[in-house]
Amino acid sequence: MSKLVTIFGGSGFVGRYIARRMAKQGWRVRVAVRNPNEAMFVKPYGVVGQVEPVLCNVRDDASVAAAMQGATAVVNCVGVLISKGKNTFEAVQSDAPARIGRLAAAEGVSKLVHISAIGADVDSESTYSRTKALGEEAILAEFPSAVILRPSVVFGTEDQFFNRFAQMAQLSPVLPVVGADTRFQPVYVDDVAQAAETALLCDVTPGVYELGGPDVMTFRELMTMMLGVIRRRRLVVNIPFGVAGIMASVFELGSTLSMGLVPPQITKDQVADLKHDNVVAAGAMGLADLGVQPTDIEAVLPDYLWRFRPSGQYSAIKDSAKNLRQV
Repeated sequence: MSKLVTIFGGSGFVGRYIARRMAKQGWRVRVAVRNPNEAMFVKPYGVVGQVEPVLCNVRDDASVAAAMQGATAVVNCVGVLISKGKNTFEAVQSDAPARIGRLAAAEGVSKLVHISAIGADVDSESTYSRTKALGEEAILAEFPSAVILRPSVVFGTEDQFFNRFAQMAQLSPVLPVVGADTRFQPVYVDDVAQAAETALLCDVTPGVYELGGPDVMTFRELMTMMLGVIRRRRLVVNIPFGVAGIMASVFELGSTLSMGLVPPQITKDQVADLKHDNVVAAGAMGLADLGVQPTDIEAVLPDYLWRFRPSGQYSAIKDSAKNLRQV
């Protein structure tokens, strides 16, 4: 019987790419999610019955144990950008990893990979980054041979970074950003998935790996690049951190008053994180240590941002038509 990997959050942005890669390797893949009916799209990643979504609540011991029963390997991709209801930063990003690590060790799992984020820091003023760091510590305390992957901002077809700002650029002549001079090192989603695949299949050094692409760019430079890809001229305006903090407080209050129906456009946590560069630290283990060649951002963006161009899929045809010789 083929080996089994349980991927918590396996239908999410990064998780689905890991699920696809492990299915191609011939593994059975159990995708543990809150809403299995919304994760049915992962089933065609393999042959019939090879990839199966299952119900799991990462806040519950019994649910997590059932999801990893019989698994040879476990990947945890669960995380939240906004604390909401019972799915708080603490519950999802620090308590859940501790639970997964403890139960994986008890189950006799041989490999554990945990997806974190660059910027994880127990002393951070951001609850998001602080709980990311606490989750890493908890995983390694329970499962010392675990591999922690810390990506910078992740880009790809389903991302909520370039897609979000490209959509904004469709509607507004101004593109507001917080922390225009903050530096990022965007990493392609499938490079992160390949890193996880290598960590699961090969003997690699346990510990923390920081994952970044080949280019380090400021927020403003990334937006300028994105605007070039979608062929729109927009003014990129930096919002000072002080003003952004006030805006975030108003947005969060509005979200609270609407009982979460209106999500905040930006949060105080995000403002705090944007004050710091999001790049691979000097001397950190990274993609190269896992044998992964990072993908150039400019090689990928046009493949999925074309729909935000003024003429969408017809932009290339119209550009070509301009070069036709007039008779």
